[in-house]
Amino acid sequence: MNELVIAFGLFLFIEGIFYAIFPAKMKNMLKKLELIKDSQLRSGGLIFAIIGFIIIYYIKS
Repeated sequence: MNELVIAFGLFLFIEGIFYAIFPAKMKNMLKKLELIKDSQLRSGGLIFAIIGFIIIYYIKS
């Protein structure tokens, strides 16, 4: 559980740094996100989730 909290904190830190350093680029990126179809976004999210799970699995074993 401790590792999960650390991972979430790292996620928030990295996300916050991007918004602090590149606010205009982040706004543009979010606007472009509306143009992507839901199915494409869902597929991309699933692929990244699987890749993340595989990385975590190999590191923990």
